[in-house]
Amino acid sequence: MTATSPGLSLSEPQIWQWRGFPICYQAEGQTGPAVVLVHGFGASWGHWRKNIPVLAESCRVFAIDLIGFGGSAKPQPGLPLSYTFDTWGQQLVDFCREVVGGSALVVGNSVGCIVAMQAAVTAPEQITAVALLNCSLRLLHDRRRAEQPWLKRVGTPILQNLLAIPALGQGFFRLLAKPKTVRKILLQAYGNPAAVTDELVALLMKPAADPGAADVFLAFTRYSQGPLPEDLLAALPCPALILWGEVDPWEPVALGRKFADYPAVQQFISLPGVGHCPQDEAPEQVNPILLDWIRSRH
Repeated sequence: MTATSPGLSLSEPQIWQWRGFPICYQAEGQTGPAVVLVHGFGASWGHWRKNIPVLAESCRVFAIDLIGFGGSAKPQPGLPLSYTFDTWGQQLVDFCREVVGGSALVVGNSVGCIVAMQAAVTAPEQITAVALLNCSLRLLHDRRRAEQPWLKRVGTPILQNLLAIPALGQGFFRLLAKPKTVRKILLQAYGNPAAVTDELVALLMKPAADPGAADVFLAFTRYSQGPLPEDLLAALPCPALILWGEVDPWEPVALGRKFADYPAVQQFISLPGVGHCPQDEAPEQVNPILLDWIRSRH
């Protein structure tokens, strides 16, 4: 068994071959609707360890590591694939077809929300509904640059170009990929500092040691193209539920509330005192909401 939080345990993760690359995923639950969980940038299926056992009591739950993250393969960016939302969206579509064996409800956190919506737009028959937890606003996107303060508008492309220099990029990643640094970043992102545990830091640190992890990280920091969440929400062919931790410093809730105006969004729920990763920081609030949402869809 794979240990998770105190009192919870999960079976060993499994491997699925996708386009010749091993993809790590977790599966729990024998009956009920299929639910697929999609992590955010730099995370993995383990970020859902506090949700999987609860959801699996009445659902077939799958949590996937996107290619480039967690226990999945980390091939060099470029050929045969690039680290884009088109790639990850297609990976999720194929996962539903080949592993889940049919359509699924998808829950995403941060950039995982963009992946979920991209998959729904790509293959509407595979994704029946999406739940978006603190959806990435993609504030560093090229099309958002004019909205940024002068320093960010000018400084961001300069920094991206500097990180493209191998020695600088690799050195920057090594500075970030240290337990103390990861803990500091998490303490900024989480509203409740008690949720930033040694277990969580270790969970995020382990994949950072894999060959190719730095290249994936640097490729994504330079990815300022592709869809904005607004693009996908406007085209979303299925219902959406949005949850938002109100003290998220990266994805301001004031901007997130505007998403409630899109026709596909059936409900917007804000979570006071909660930060960027509600599923991990406040599972006691998130799990009942997700279960009610799943029941309402079936």
